[in-house]
Parts: sequence; structure tokens; C-alpha cells
Amino acid sequence: MILPRPLLLLALLIAAVPAFAQRLSALAPQPDWSQLEAFQETITHDEFLRLLDHVYAPNGAAKGVIDVEADAAVIKKTLTPPTEFRLLFARDIASVKAAPRFWRTAAELGAPPEGQPLAGLKIALDPGHLGGKWAQMEERFYQIGESRPVTEGDMTLRVAKMLVPKLQALGAQVSMVRDSTEPVTNERPETLRDAAREELAKEGVTSPRETYNGMNDPGRGETVQSKSELLFYRISEIRKRADLVNTQLKPDLVVCLHFNAEGWGDPLHPDFVPRNHLHLIVNGCYSAGELHFDDQRFEMLQKLLSGTFVEDLAVSDQMAGAVSAATKLPPYAYTTGNAIRAAENPYIWARNLLANRLYHAPVVFLEPYVMNSEIIWERVQAGDYEGEQMLGGEPRPSIFREYADAVVEGLRDYYAKTRAAAVPK
Repeated sequence: MILPRPLLLLALLIAAVPAFAQRLSALAPQPDWSQLEAFQETITHDEFLRLLDHVYAPNGAAKGVIDVEADAAVIKKTLTPPTEFRLLFARDIASVKAAPRFWRTAAELGAPPEGQPLAGLKIALDPGHLGGKWAQMEERFYQIGESRPVTEGDMTLRVAKMLVPKLQALGAQVSMVRDSTEPVTNERPETLRDAAREELAKEGVTSPRETYNGMNDPGRGETVQSKSELLFYRISEIRKRADLVNTQLKPDLVVCLHFNAEGWGDPLHPDFVPRNHLHLIVNGCYSAGELHFDDQRFEMLQKLLSGTFVEDLAVSDQMAGAVSAATKLPPYAYTTGNAIRAAENPYIWARNLLANRLYHAPVVFLEPYVMNSEIIWERVQAGDYEGEQMLGGEPRPSIFREYADAVVEGLRDYYAKTRAAAVPK
């Protein structure tokens, strides 16, 4: 068909305009940059720059994607071709507008009733991972001989269920992001095979094998089966949990419960490690590579502008004290470049994780105990019990009760102290 001249010129003009190439992380939706309009003039130049340089994008990680001018931040929405969003700064602290958010700080909750330091506080408990039949797929599972399996997702769920009545007794409104070993997401590995092929192609694996031959298959990570499993339990599941937190639960605080682990070698014959430690993670320390993904750049700005960092850090600081006192664990120290110290507290690190990036509320992200240290294995084998038992040469409470009680103490002390200080004298 021959087009009339006006239509032909229009078609040629459209063809000459380059497409806006979105660069997105796995399973990420396209960012709606118009949502940042609500943050215009909600932060000063100096505060934006402080958070960007020292918390969220240290070592110049935002160079080339965020330019900070005197009165605005010029942010790349897309890189090819470059399109921009302009975020205006408040002139000074007095003119800062309120940032939109559904969560409340401890100070904003007001004075609590006597003996109810968590009254009115909405807490979402997020037991990390899945456990159950998914534990081996998640690689958060190991077993020594015929002993009780150590499965992180089951252990975090047990701690979360212990926490619910304890926190409610202090006045909190508590919800569970998951309350069983069934996934929150409706996706399954078999529904994500096409997405897995797309991700493998991005990594340069254009003709992947469909399946792998056991957990020790050296090429397992480049198979469609492995990639679809990873997309299911690590990406789709967390994205669905974030959607639940942000659109339905809308808590004042999310408590992400985890147990840590170090490499245990052959998954069929795991090794114990001599180390045992504790740390807490707040969102931050994005790399330049991560900030070249449009969705991660957008989500980082949502976190920075909504002001969660101050509350993250304050609650985590109190929590670190309570959990370290209860567990007597030393602080973990990162030696890689994907984390930085978030404060003077040696237990608290800033790191860009999917959960603490996507959850819009403040997050306390706990990583106590090394599951494959021998003493923790012994404590898991002992199960739950009242009182204390001699384990590793010391009288010790149930590891699950120790964890839950320490979390309760950290939250109780932080909210009691902060809410009391906020009451006018």
C-alpha cells in the first residue's frame, strides 16, 4: 500500500523518534514518575545531598543519573534516550512541605496509656523466606544426617507467631505478611519460565538448558529451571509482599525476621562454621550499577524522600541493643562493597535489599544467629522449651523465645522512651 504524502511524512517522522528504552530489574513494573510530584519542595538541598551522598548513593554512585543543582535535583527517568524529572527543593527548613506517607513516627503516636507503650502502633511482621516444601529450593535448608532440618522460613514463622500475642499485649495492632509456608504470590516457577528465559538472555545465556541435574550441577544457575525458581521465591514473592504491605496493611513499622547463614559448602554434606554474629540492615548503599535500573532509581528516591531513614535508624539502634544483649552475639562486619555502616552502632549497616527497598514504611531488618554454626544447630535441635537447657556448656533459653523476647524488648523500650519524650512538659 502506498501512503498519501502527509501520512508518509508522519510515518517517517515517528520512525525517526527513538523509543524510550526502559531498563528494569527482574519482574519490575515501569516506574510512574508522576508519583514524585507529591514530593516537590518536601526536602532542602542540603538534606537531599546528605542522604544521597552518605546513605543511599555513597562514593558518587548517582553520578550521571541524578544531578543536584542549587534549587532542584535533575533525575534521569530513562537513560536511552535521556528523559528527566525535576524535583524542586524547599528554600529552607521553615518552608519544607510535608511528604506524603501512610505511616507514623513514634513521636506522632502521642502519649500511650499506662502499660501500653505500643498502643495504636500498627506493626507488620514479615517472617523471611518460605520454609516448608520450598525450603530446599530457597537454599535456606540444611540437615546433618537424620537430625531435625534447619529451615529458615519455618524458624522465622515460629518466631513471628510467638511475637503476635506479646506485641498485642503491649497495645500494638499486629498483622502478618505471611502466616504459613504457602507463598503470598500467585506465581510459581512453572509460570515464570518465559521470564526466566528473558533474564538469562539479558545475562548473555541465549540457549539455556531447561533443567539442572541436582544441587551440585555446576551449570545450575544458567538453566531455565533454576532462574524460574529464583524469580519465584526471591523476586515475585517479595514483590507481592511489598504490594500487600503498601496497599493493604499500611503499617507504621515492618519487622523483617531472618536467621543468618554462611556458606556451608556441599549442600548434601554441609559444613559448620566457627562464626556466629548479628547485624541489622537499613535501606541504602545503592551501587552505580543498581541506579542504572530505572525502577531502582525511582524506588530509592521514594525511600529517600519519604523520610523512612531517620525512623529506620532510630528503631534499629534500640533493637540492636536489645538483641545483642539477649544473644550476646558480636556484630557482623561486611568486607564487600555492597554495604556501609549506617551509624556509629557497629551492628547497623545500610544495604540495598529488595524488601527494605520496596516496603514504603520504616523497616527493622534483623539478621541474628548463624544457622550453620554448631551452637545454633544444637539450639535448633533442642526445639522450643520453657526455662533453660544446657547447650554448648551454658544454660540457654529456647532460641525462638530468646529471639522473640528480644524483639519485644527492643520495640517496647524504643516506643516507650520516644513517645514519652514527645509529650509536652
